Amino acid sequence: MNEPFIITVIHKGAEREFEATLQVIGYTHRFSVMVDGTELYFERDEEGRYRAVAPPGREIQRMDAVLLQSIAREIENILA
Repeated sequence: MNEPFIITVIHKGAEREFEATLQVIGYTHRFSVMVDGTELYFERDEEGRYRAVAPPGREIQRMDAVLLQSIAREIENILA
């Protein structure tokens, strides 16, 4: 179940691939995605959409919001 898979998105006219794993935590889940060498978690927000969050205790550099939204949309497409 925790086997890595690839999320592919088109960003700024180029195809990008990101390694991801599904993490089941009790009754919920999140996706761990490596984005430009940084691990981010994609989990559902209050509206049921996926959002990117930093792992606890880690600070992340400023990331491209459009890229993160594209990854979140692709996760939603995978689950649809």
